[in-house]
Amino acid sequence: MSILIQNATIINEGHSYQGSVYVKDRVIEKVITGDQPLPTADRVMNAEGLYLLPGVIDDQVHFREPGLTHKADIATESKAAVAGGVTSFMEMPNTNPQTTTLEALNKKFEIAQEKSYANFSFYLGATNDNLQELLKADPRKTCGIKVFMGSSTGNMLVDNRETLKNIFKEVPFLIATHCEDEETIKNNLKQYRDRYGEDIAFRFHPEIRSAEACYRSSSLAVELATKYNTRLHILHVSTAQELSLFNTVPLNKKHITAEVCVHHLWFTDQDYDHYGARIKWNPAVKSKADREALREGLKNNLLDVVATDHAPHTLEEKANKYFQAPSGGPLIEHSLIAMLEMAHQGIFSKELVVEKMCHAPAQLFQIEKRGFIKEGYYADLVLVAPHQKNTISDAAVHYKCQWSPFSGTTFSHAVTHTLINGQVVFEKGVINPNRSGMPLTFNR
Repeated sequence: MSILIQNATIINEGHSYQGSVYVKDRVIEKVITGDQPLPTADRVMNAEGLYLLPGVIDDQVHFREPGLTHKADIATESKAAVAGGVTSFMEMPNTNPQTTTLEALNKKFEIAQEKSYANFSFYLGATNDNLQELLKADPRKTCGIKVFMGSSTGNMLVDNRETLKNIFKEVPFLIATHCEDEETIKNNLKQYRDRYGEDIAFRFHPEIRSAEACYRSSSLAVELATKYNTRLHILHVSTAQELSLFNTVPLNKKHITAEVCVHHLWFTDQDYDHYGARIKWNPAVKSKADREALREGLKNNLLDVVATDHAPHTLEEKANKYFQAPSGGPLIEHSLIAMLEMAHQGIFSKELVVEKMCHAPAQLFQIEKRGFIKEGYYADLVLVAPHQKNTISDAAVHYKCQWSPFSGTTFSHAVTHTLINGQVVFEKGVINPNRSGMPLTFNR
């Protein structure tokens, strides 16, 4: 089916302009501007007054399948993704079983091929003793190797220094790290337990999983990557101090890159008393000064991509006290409109939002023919209404866990349509049951 998206405000490669896009056979066949004639199409979509963006690529999600599907699964969370304008995702290995073997990795691809509404790839997870398995991964099909340099959900901590050295030395493609120093966190936990017992307020989370813990671990990762010329990508940077580890050279010249997540750009430690466990993440949401530094770091290219670290837990699990309440929360359905809201507030430009959520992930991971509105690229596209008030409620989300940390927040934008590989998969609140997601491939 051919589709003509007509009279949109196209936001792409740093510019916003009026134009139309013609889609045929999964790809963008023509981008039309000015007085160029419009082709005929099976379907014409009038996009006057709407933004047309490339599909968002989220490089860090936890969809919980296999083994933790009471919280989420690939079908439900990819539905939420496409409802939020996210057309491709890269999913993490801390499932059950953990994705630390090629057999487990291939099983995930099989599940996604059957169930995913969005395009997909999966990380192969490192452990203290699976280096030989990591070296067998196909860099054309696998988005990267994930190393937990701080323990989080799933108990995949890689804490053997010799192992870390060998991973950084020998893995020939992108290594993505979760960086929090375990010893620092353990010492902080002991101090707070001694002071407060088991009844610790959530507002102490950023003091327990502190800025010092983040910097110690991130600086070690950068040190190893520099020594061994490793292609390193540090996930969910959360502190001002860590920004000193990065530089502002063009993305295609960087060997060490960094991600920031929407929640670290939106919330601060002043929000814990109101939201409690709903904003308990690892790394923690930190101070307003950290948030402002991260926003500036995104604008000046110290930080390269924006992602979600979408990591659902049930409300029943989150209702526990501090030590029992798991870290992580669902975000993928509202990441784009949250970023566009910050653009509406004057914090970012809408062109920067597209750069950091669409273009940069495609460039950073060397994804084939995605992330841009270009002729010959796959037609992963999103239409956004820029003046459509949109109040989030737990009852209306697509997540299996049925809640959002943005519940009660009113955004000024709404996703109206999402196309994946040339097929309309989301239209005015309705998800097309015909899945069109494909595995991502990488130019490596």
